[in-house]
Amino acid sequence: MKQYDFQQRGKMKYELLKLDNQLCFPVYAASRLIIREYQPYLDKLGITYPQYLVLLILWEKDNVPIKEITGRLLLNTNTVTPLLKRMEKLGIIKRKRTVRDERKVLLRLTNKGEHLKKKAASIPEKVSSGLLTGSLKRKDLELLKGMLEKVIETLSSTR
Repeated sequence: MKQYDFQQRGKMKYELLKLDNQLCFPVYAASRLIIREYQPYLDKLGITYPQYLVLLILWEKDNVPIKEITGRLLLNTNTVTPLLKRMEKLGIIKRKRTVRDERKVLLRLTNKGEHLKKKAASIPEKVSSGLLTGSLKRKDLELLKGMLEKVIETLSSTR
């Protein structure tokens, strides 16, 4: 009898390792599929999704320190720096060291970067409209966004 109980408990423990029982997979899959929805619009602008995220921050407030970008995107500097270099080569942003502290680098939009804002203005509505064609309602997306923000806040504060 004890051997049977042990086997059952072992099976229950391994039940948690099934893909369908993971929280991470639906979040990962949804993220990839949502980014895929953005891709045709971003391709027309000649930018990648991570570059779009940087631009979203700079369109809110220009002349931003790299540290603010990494903080808002929850990314390390070594991940963001090559991305910013590519954006600078594309002529979308300018990087400039501050006079008071040469370690601090500020990011500014170029005219091309500002012009992309006008072209990108319709993207969020187009993507959300595409999501709303199925069984999802706007309220569902708002609830999902709020829940994900709580998850992000919780996980960010534990580091």
